[in-house]
Amino acid sequence: MAHAPHPHKFDGVRFAFLDRDGVINRKPPEGQYVGNSRAFHLLPGVEAAIAGLNRSGYTVVVVTNQRGIALGLYTAADVVHLHQQLKEHLKQHGARVDAFYFCPHDKNECDCRKPGPGLFHQAFRDFPGASTANSIMIGDSISDIEAARNLGMPSIFIQGDPEMQKPGAENAASLADAVAASLGEAILLL
Repeated sequence: MAHAPHPHKFDGVRFAFLDRDGVINRKPPEGQYVGNSRAFHLLPGVEAAIAGLNRSGYTVVVVTNQRGIALGLYTAADVVHLHQQLKEHLKQHGARVDAFYFCPHDKNECDCRKPGPGLFHQAFRDFPGASTANSIMIGDSISDIEAARNLGMPSIFIQGDPEMQKPGAENAASLADAVAASLGEAILLL
C-alpha cells in the first residue's frame, strides 16, 4: 500500500461509490470494453469486500463510464443485464450493490462521464441521505479521483494490475486520500 489516510479522514462516510472496471472486475486492455458476461471477470475478494461494506452499514453505489455504448460495441440494455447478473452473483455471496449508474456517452458529450459530476448527482437525488460529506469514491483511474476531488469527496485509488493501469495512474495515486492494492484492502481503511 502506498499511503493511508489521515486517521479521521473517512469518519462519517456511509456511502461507498465504486468504479466498476478495475475495482470490481478485471479491467480489459486499453481500447477494449466489457459489454457482456463473457468479458466480465470478478477480481479476487470482491464479493467479501462488498459484503463487508454491507455489514458495516455502507450503501454501495457503482458509478461507471461505459463508452463502449457510444462506440456501438454494446447497448445500454447489455450493461443493465450485466449489472443484474452481478447483483444475482453477489446475492449468492451475501453481498449487494444498492444502485448502478453508468454513462453511455463518448468523451466531451455530457456531464455524467467521470470526472464530470452527473452520475453522483443522480445518486444524490435517488439517495437523499447521501452527500459529498458522507460519501467516498473508490476507483482505479484519474477520472475517478478527479470526480471525487471536483465534488469535494474523499477518495481511495486502487492500484490494481500495473499492466492494466490507464495513463495518469501516478497522478491519481498522488491526488487520492489513500491508495490500496484492491477493493478488499481499500475497505480496511474505512
